[in-house]
Amino acid sequence: MSSKLVLVTGGSGFVGKSLIKTLCMDQRYKLIASTRHLSGSFPSDVSSVSVGTLDGDTDWQPALKDVGVVVHLAARVHVMRESDADPLTAFRKVNVDGTLNLARQAAVAGVKRFVFISSIKVNGEGTPFGKPYTADDVPAPIDPYGVSKHEAEQGLLALAADTGMEVVIIRPVLVYGPGVKANMLSMMRWLYRGVPLPLGAIDNRRSLVSIENLVDLIVVCLDHPAAANQIFLVSDGEDVSTTGLLRRMGASLGRPVRLLPVPPGLLRCLAVLSGKGAISQRLLGSLQVDIEKNYRLLGWSPPVTLNQALLSTARHFLESGQA
Repeated sequence: MSSKLVLVTGGSGFVGKSLIKTLCMDQRYKLIASTRHLSGSFPSDVSSVSVGTLDGDTDWQPALKDVGVVVHLAARVHVMRESDADPLTAFRKVNVDGTLNLARQAAVAGVKRFVFISSIKVNGEGTPFGKPYTADDVPAPIDPYGVSKHEAEQGLLALAADTGMEVVIIRPVLVYGPGVKANMLSMMRWLYRGVPLPLGAIDNRRSLVSIENLVDLIVVCLDHPAAANQIFLVSDGEDVSTTGLLRRMGASLGRPVRLLPVPPGLLRCLAVLSGKGAISQRLLGSLQVDIEKNYRLLGWSPPVTLNQALLSTARHFLESGQA
């Protein structure tokens, strides 16, 4: 059986590295990875290509020869401290113009399927407790990053209708796992060092997705006939409060957790006064997703539990000396 050639953009990123590692163990696929700047960090059996800046003028033809599936991970990602004077234009240049330019060239090159990793921010910024987002909800993006991802999705679906190239859209929630950075890494450091945290009375619900579960769904969507021209949300299938997450992570780290039961209302007021309203929404608000569609159409359910994923994340943190 001949192997299918898969192009993975953003191959040096957190998700890209894990996806490439997984696909390298699957004889059904051969891989080519693209990065902004050529990197030697890929396995020896993975071809790599440097494409430079991702925008509406990027030339993808050298990377698309004989490719059957594109997995598009490369993006201008959401940042908490935006420095660009016009964030929406900056996001559109990469996430809309860059994505649709690649997709149009892929269609011309005969690519059969385009898997686009979008964001739950297309749905919105949060949900009422117990009322999760679904893949078929009307999108309601708020920030420039979410708007740009939504516009890219719309352009891809229109291109699929015009060209016949299949499009699959996956909207992850917060992705974590071994080697995670940003807020999750900071949280583990605080817990490891025994820092008292005022988050002992948070009764919200958050959906998370481990890198293992996200990659597993991406692999299923490379070939599954029912995935064509569909949108999927992805999570670990178990929602957890911020307080519960901290307690579980502390247990995974083997550390006692010092949580102070400060009322959430007081925390919200303090966050607004200090200009940390967006961070407080992530810590205090709910954001849940319903992944029933994944099982119904694809027969997919998360292969890794939340506790298993937290344990592997904590183990990597301890072994890598990041504390």
